[in-house]
Amino acid sequence: MTTLGTRTEGGQEPLRVGILGTGMIATTGVGVLPNMQWIAEKVTVAAVADVVFERAEAVAKEFCVPAAYPSLEAMLEGADLDAVVNLTPIGFHGRTSLAILRAGKHLATEKPLANTMDEADEIIELAAAGNLTVVCAPPDALFPTYQEARRLLDLDAIGRVAFARVRSSHAGPGGGPYGWPTDPSWFYQRGSGPLLDMGVYGIHEITALLGPAKRVVAFSGITEPTRTVRGTGPFGGTVMDVTTDDNTLFMLDFGGATFAVVDGTFNVHAARSPKIEIFGRRGTLNIKDGRGGESPLEVYRVDALPGMDGWVQPAGWGHLRQSQARHDLLHRAVVVEHLADCVRTGERPTLSAEHGRHALEIMLKVAESARTGRALELTTTF
Repeated sequence: MTTLGTRTEGGQEPLRVGILGTGMIATTGVGVLPNMQWIAEKVTVAAVADVVFERAEAVAKEFCVPAAYPSLEAMLEGADLDAVVNLTPIGFHGRTSLAILRAGKHLATEKPLANTMDEADEIIELAAAGNLTVVCAPPDALFPTYQEARRLLDLDAIGRVAFARVRSSHAGPGGGPYGWPTDPSWFYQRGSGPLLDMGVYGIHEITALLGPAKRVVAFSGITEPTRTVRGTGPFGGTVMDVTTDDNTLFMLDFGGATFAVVDGTFNVHAARSPKIEIFGRRGTLNIKDGRGGESPLEVYRVDALPGMDGWVQPAGWGHLRQSQARHDLLHRAVVVEHLADCVRTGERPTLSAEHGRHALEIMLKVAESARTGRALELTTTF
């Protein structure tokens, strides 16, 4: 990692960040800390904090971080920071992010942005008042495949969009044959669940492609009252009570008879369908692999040749795989790099707080719609 005080190309010092939360997202191979080495010229990790102080100390030692703290408050008081990366569990995002901004620090946060709309509004207001930058995961809107798909839609490649299907789920933590490295039971408790954990990806993806939604209607429930962690890992065989909905499907209305069906469920063991299918009046756009792949996009065109319809898979899309390589290298640290780039340049984040607030409103109203059986209006935009 960058030595403190080192100047980067262009004469700017690296952004000094603190990492709040030293669990899986911070420490696994695809997490933040193992991949900060790839952006050492832009960011240096000055401190970590976790309420389990022994874990914070161990992580600081493992990743050569100068200081460890037992709380956010202690880190904000004791460390010289420009920004904080908020990797706390879902239920703590709002209150901790507000404390970070009140301390005058830039913010990169895991999804969702907050826990209530009041918290989300205040995050945006504090950032604006303090001239602070906020970026919010997930990072999918940065990926070249989604940006190319948006370009094709803007070019009217498939005509007016009628509807989309978005798959954003898996079998749930502990639902795969290899189990889960930590206790996954909290994912199935109230305050968590697949809508907040996985459905948020589909929401960010389809709204990045089609823009803000205007209405939502949803169905949701618990498929089984208990689940058993699979695999032979440390928690294999653990029986977990399921107290939050683990199976949610919802439809977004974008206006003008344009709709999208999105899932947020822990019940997808396998699928062969594209990640996203978008059906237009003059064709279909499939995102087969949001992370690139050999042929990440395919387009079906009406009158691809005069009087002939057909699928188009240009060889030129191979460059998307190459462009994706940088994001794959950084894994979760891509959000931190996005923050650093936006702070340096003053550019508005692609992963903006406003987009995060819109996704949060959708998720909150998905739950309300499923509970009340009503379609609900959405009021936010980005």
